[in-house]
Amino acid sequence: MMNPEQPLFAVEDLHVSVEGHEVVRGVSLCVRPGEKHALMGPNGSGKSSLAHALMGHPNYTITRGRVRLLGEDITEMPPDERSRKGLFLAFQYPYAIPGVTVANFLRSALQARRDKDKPLKGFRKQLLEECRLLEIDPAFAGRYVNDGFSGGEKKRIEILQMAMLQPRMAILDETDSGLDIDALRIVSKGINHVCGPEVGVLLVTHYQRILDYVRPDFVHVLVKGKIVRSGGAELARELEQSGYEGIDESALASVEA
Repeated sequence: MMNPEQPLFAVEDLHVSVEGHEVVRGVSLCVRPGEKHALMGPNGSGKSSLAHALMGHPNYTITRGRVRLLGEDITEMPPDERSRKGLFLAFQYPYAIPGVTVANFLRSALQARRDKDKPLKGFRKQLLEECRLLEIDPAFAGRYVNDGFSGGEKKRIEILQMAMLQPRMAILDETDSGLDIDALRIVSKGINHVCGPEVGVLLVTHYQRILDYVRPDFVHVLVKGKIVRSGGAELARELEQSGYEGIDESALASVEA
């Protein structure tokens, strides 16, 4: 078992560019086992760019800094290797994969993360149990991935993937976007179910509402590619009241410098 005082996931002075334009400008944060961190900020602040860079998306170039998972430097690893190491990204806009059923997709993903010669036992039982917990009709397992799904259904399938893959570190990119109240409750229940004391979470969001269900240990505010404030759950409530315009001017000035 990992020492809970040691970082599970560490981002060290990370700089990220897209087509030569710097979108993340020196982000550092540390997530320990069982911690939930919320990353908030206005549109265009670099939140999703950071999430994609952490997962290794090829369009997001890390120009400086390091990313470590369980003490191992994963900065240069391709996305599939990061996934096998225990990193997971839930997309803001999940992709549809016509022709591939949810069950086959999940089975293939699980098989890719283990010895290919080792049989995958108990897959169907686990899938049905996770569907029950996430209030997903088991019939969805036979449908093509996200093909014709509503926004809420897509987000539930993302959390189902996370539940089946059982990552050590989960990055959730605006998982709450487009969800009604009931879907938000169910998705949040799934996040809390999967992300126990051994799992770290970085939850990217615009709004306080999901944080009423998935309570963060730390909240960070990202503005123009830099973290300008960090605090506890009360910081999210403050932002809900004052908006991002309420961020003190000295913090904004440090970003411009």
